Amino acid sequence: MVVNLQQLRQLLAEGVPPGRGDEDSVRRQWWAALATLQEDLLLPGPSPRGLWLAAPLPALYEPRLLLRLQGWVWAPPGMDKLLPATSALLPSSRGTSAAAGTSFQRLPLRDADGTDPLLVLITPRLQVALALEGSPEARRLIVRFDAAVLSGALQLLDRRLEHDDPAAAARLRAALQELGSLDNDPDLALRFWPLLAERLAGMAPSVTLQPIASRPRARPAGPPTGATTGGDRPNGDSSAELALLEALTHEVRTPLATIRTLIRSLLRRSELTPLIRQRLEQIDGECSEQIDRFGLIFLAAELQRQPGSGQALTAQDLARTDLSQLLDQMQELWQRQLNRRGLKLQLLIAPDLPPVLSDPSRLETMLGGLMDRFSRGLPSGTLVQLSLQPAGSRLKLQLGSQDPRGQSSSSDQEPAAAESVTAKRVGPVLSWNPSTGSLQLSRQATRQLFHRLGGRLTERGGSHLTVFFPLAEASS
Repeated sequence: MVVNLQQLRQLLAEGVPPGRGDEDSVRRQWWAALATLQEDLLLPGPSPRGLWLAAPLPALYEPRLLLRLQGWVWAPPGMDKLLPATSALLPSSRGTSAAAGTSFQRLPLRDADGTDPLLVLITPRLQVALALEGSPEARRLIVRFDAAVLSGALQLLDRRLEHDDPAAAARLRAALQELGSLDNDPDLALRFWPLLAERLAGMAPSVTLQPIASRPRARPAGPPTGATTGGDRPNGDSSAELALLEALTHEVRTPLATIRTLIRSLLRRSELTPLIRQRLEQIDGECSEQIDRFGLIFLAAELQRQPGSGQALTAQDLARTDLSQLLDQMQELWQRQLNRRGLKLQLLIAPDLPPVLSDPSRLETMLGGLMDRFSRGLPSGTLVQLSLQPAGSRLKLQLGSQDPRGQSSSSDQEPAAAESVTAKRVGPVLSWNPSTGSLQLSRQATRQLFHRLGGRLTERGGSHLTVFFPLAEASS
């Protein structure tokens, strides 16, 4: 019988208290644990030697560790087909990596393995296993240092390698023998958890890291014309791509979150010159923007995999939302982001607008993603115009642009034709612009996410985006 990686997670979870976290909180713990392990415990000492095994993507990201440690990664078989840009993240199944100097072998991930992240790391002075596990309402981070559990984990991994690649299993056993006697610091756990807490305390929250929609508690209303039907589920190939995309977006954000944490710790120092402070703030802004962008891609993939993903939330799941105030609060952040691309922002909000029915925290996420999607590819000097005005029983939020000469962008192109010219569909939720290298949510995924939050998105040739929100009074 083939050992699956879910059995390994269950072994690591034995004796661990039940989880109480959601996906957002445990992913933050996972990133902080990886940073603590690599930057606080391994890198300060002599260059380590050892081995590591991970799924569904590499958990280690520090070059010094990747150069010294021998690794095996169980990855989904569709990795090479998902995106042109992902081929550099993993070596081929023959063990040759596209990233110079790294040394780890890719192995096939099976359906029964699950997609929760997993890492087992063995060095002479540090042995640890990390995993995420649990149902959506009871997630938990598992960290095990005890020798008995780690020994059982290695036995399971040896059996799995023996089935997937007997030569790799032999290499694992040889690598363990070369390490000799293993001596875990008895105070390691006492050091690890306070360091992890410090990391978590230093991680600034990112609005797009929260789940886009909780499980509906009541039967939602039917979708409008043109929306994806609630009973649709992705087929097997699409489901595998979505699972891989969820894992990939989290692993992309892991080093970015670490960089941002380090940058913000430097910004607290008083001796920085104005120029250095300005550069650090720019790096911080870029990291935050990319973390949020990939977080939104994750949320779109997660929603696609949920039953009834195309259905709007009911009034019980939404709330009165002051959209005017929300736009005012986001104006400064958007202006800074657009300034980095040489763009300007003009906000036009009609006075005394009534509240709409939506979810303010999730809506903030989506509006940030919409601004990013609309502004990418605009030439420097363009004025981005965002207006909010009444439209019958709804509020109309519209994004448009003026070129540097003050002329409105043309909107004569049909939307479908415009998207085919500027972007190519990649998988269930993404579009890819080969000329700019920009990766973003597809029109369908963006429309579906807004529909989930009570909005209705329309687009004219990519030059005008409009979202209609129902008024809270009318909806009630």
